[in-house]
Amino acid sequence: MLEIFQNFEQMTARISPWILIIAGVTALLVGLLIWLGGLSLGKQIVAIAGALSGVIVGLFVIGRTAFSALLSAAIATVIAIIFQKVVIIALAAILAAAICFAVLAGPYIEHSQAQTAAAPNEVSAQAATPGVSESIEVLKAYALDIGEKIKQAGSQMPVQKWAVIAAPAAILIVGGLTLRRLTSALYFSVQGTLFIFAGMILLLLYKGTRPVSHIRINPSMYASVFAAMTAFGTIEQLLICKRVKKESAGEKKNGRKKPGRSKN
Repeated sequence: MLEIFQNFEQMTARISPWILIIAGVTALLVGLLIWLGGLSLGKQIVAIAGALSGVIVGLFVIGRTAFSALLSAAIATVIAIIFQKVVIIALAAILAAAICFAVLAGPYIEHSQAQTAAAPNEVSAQAATPGVSESIEVLKAYALDIGEKIKQAGSQMPVQKWAVIAAPAAILIVGGLTLRRLTSALYFSVQGTLFIFAGMILLLLYKGTRPVSHIRINPSMYASVFAAMTAFGTIEQLLICKRVKKESAGEKKNGRKKPGRSKN
């Protein structure tokens, strides 16, 4: 899967620096919030996820108009807030399956990489400072290319590997039903770490370095960093959010006791 991101690394010269900066800073800040406070911001995160999924469905599935996108976003947001716990478990299962697919689909994507490897070089002679509209067109073409490669990889993968992909998703669903807080904290920690990595990569790409190439050279080191950040974020959320709950519960009890004392 790193081959896809390495293609993006090679085409950053055709993307506006402002897009890299804004997207990188946004991903980094959002990642820090989710990584350290996901349990406390669960309702807000679920609402945003519901709104985004509603916009995608409205634009690409239902009517492909602004009204259908806004309507589906509003409906999806309300549903996500009402069924917050179920949505978090579903998101955790989807994320686990996506990560497992990214690992197992790597060889199949690498097999089809040679056919499209020349695409970024064909237009590398364009202007050194592309505009935002040009960058958006480049990103659209890149997204379509990713979609095709993922479809090809999925069609080539045997059934056994799809069973391996489904296994962690099923485990997280069962874990979410039995150990909801731990599963939620683990999901938010992984999701936040992914955003942090993405933000750092985008900012490093803006600086002209090649972070994806470095990750591909020594993947075990970065996987260890990812695992350590995930473990820290999970433990931190379980401890901090528990303290906040206890403090708020204590304040409520004290608030109830005070009127009784004043009466006496």
